[in-house]
Amino acid sequence: MSSNLKFFSVLFLILVLLFSTIAQTFTSSNLPLVTINTNGQTIKDDPKVTVDMGIIWNGPGKRNTLSDPKNNYAGKVGIEIRGSSSQYFFPKKSYGFETKSNSLVDIDVSLLGMPEENDWILYAPYTDKTMIRDVLTYTLDASLGHWSPRCRFVELFLNGSYEGVYVLMEKIKRNKNRVDIAKLTTTDNAGEALTGGYIVKIDKTTGGGGEGWSSNYSNIVGRTFYQYDYPKSKEITTVQKSYIQTYIRLMENALYQEVFNFPGNYHEYLNDSSFIDFMIINELAKNVDGYRLSSYLYKGKNDRINCGPIWDFNLTYGNADYYNGWSTFGFQYQAYLGADYWQNPFWWNKLMRDPAYVNKLKKRWTTLRKKELSDQRITFVIDSLTSLIAEAKDRNYQRWPILGVKVWPNYYVGNNYASEVSWMKNWITSRLAFLDQQWPYEFTSNENQLADQSISIFPNPFNDRLTVQIASIFNDKGTAEIFSSGGILIRKQNIDIQNGQIQLDFSGNKSLIPGIYILRINQNNRILFTAKVVKRP
Repeated sequence: MSSNLKFFSVLFLILVLLFSTIAQTFTSSNLPLVTINTNGQTIKDDPKVTVDMGIIWNGPGKRNTLSDPKNNYAGKVGIEIRGSSSQYFFPKKSYGFETKSNSLVDIDVSLLGMPEENDWILYAPYTDKTMIRDVLTYTLDASLGHWSPRCRFVELFLNGSYEGVYVLMEKIKRNKNRVDIAKLTTTDNAGEALTGGYIVKIDKTTGGGGEGWSSNYSNIVGRTFYQYDYPKSKEITTVQKSYIQTYIRLMENALYQEVFNFPGNYHEYLNDSSFIDFMIINELAKNVDGYRLSSYLYKGKNDRINCGPIWDFNLTYGNADYYNGWSTFGFQYQAYLGADYWQNPFWWNKLMRDPAYVNKLKKRWTTLRKKELSDQRITFVIDSLTSLIAEAKDRNYQRWPILGVKVWPNYYVGNNYASEVSWMKNWITSRLAFLDQQWPYEFTSNENQLADQSISIFPNPFNDRLTVQIASIFNDKGTAEIFSSGGILIRKQNIDIQNGQIQLDFSGNKSLIPGIYILRINQNNRILFTAKVVKRP
């Protein structure tokens, strides 16, 4: 046996003993536990293998042990390793899985309070040593009124071996509870039906990428490549391909020619509000992969192109040593990417040449800084997430002892978890200050008054009944959703909006236990607003 082979053999035995010891000393967790038994199979990138999965979750404030019943899920899943470069660079693997019936047919289920679906992800935070960057960003984005992937921190056991802290999360998918656009079938090839819905992805073609088309306009060294995400390339018809390609080419033509105001302007093809929010989130995080990778566009029936949902924020908030990702200054949409084939789409710079777009962006930023993206709220979300995993993070870093070790592409390397979180907080504070300087907007007295009076909720705290008054007086129907402070959906009910007013009754069998909740009102397939409400004892 060669010396190298001996070394790796000894190292393997040490690691096995280490992992076994950690698994044996585990007693209980405040987080849900996910167990996977591969029954001797190896999980690969492709194809999925069928394994047994269980989720143990006894509820908020209760402990979870491996000997508890698998009370949240117990059944079959088809699972595979997911990710592009991450699956090769990082030993802690992320997984994609589909829940299945006993007859191995895909079946929609609700996991940890999230809406029913069959496509899910177990994301493995690794290079992000705070382990919260993705969840933090999705939480902030959701408060802006968008669907962002819902997430739950869990601890994973694979074939009895402890694998650390993971994020069980929703996969981007067309669904009434995810990307809520019309279903497009192979017979929808004409008229209104042909107009939507579509989801298009801008990303590498590895890690699940597929067929698509290239932009007519170059980005220095290449052209943006658009991939069919929904319908999938194997399902989308030739007519549907032609329709969505033509629509996006028309959008690109209007932007390239800087048609901002006249007939045929870019507003006829894209919803600039969605592009503005997408830009705000990516620039706040200074996402080095933003715009050019892991980016999505979607189009509903008889609707324009929307930008989003957001995706993949582990290399953000200073956690990248390339493309100036560590710096709190500068804009990522303008970043010089050299000869990198994956360039930012040209249309971001074109949008920023439209004075009306820029003014709307500044106004939106300044509005969000008062509440949703205030320093205080962002700090609150960070503290809430780090508090949630405070216990589990120690087990994770026993399993993966990388604190104090540079993992590509870390810029900052802290000696402990607290220093990683503190550095990120300071980075965010500095980044917010930079954006405040770059995107100032002076509200008129009338604008301030309208903003302050847009939504009122009373009484809050409440006993059994709650009234919501919307400044815009209109009549319609919608839905009200009540979430726990941890983001778990507790209740969803249909509502009537009468003269801009909503009456909610929580008496009788609809009663809520005292505590803090998140109320979300949806109307016409969009989130109207999200607010914190308090139920009195």
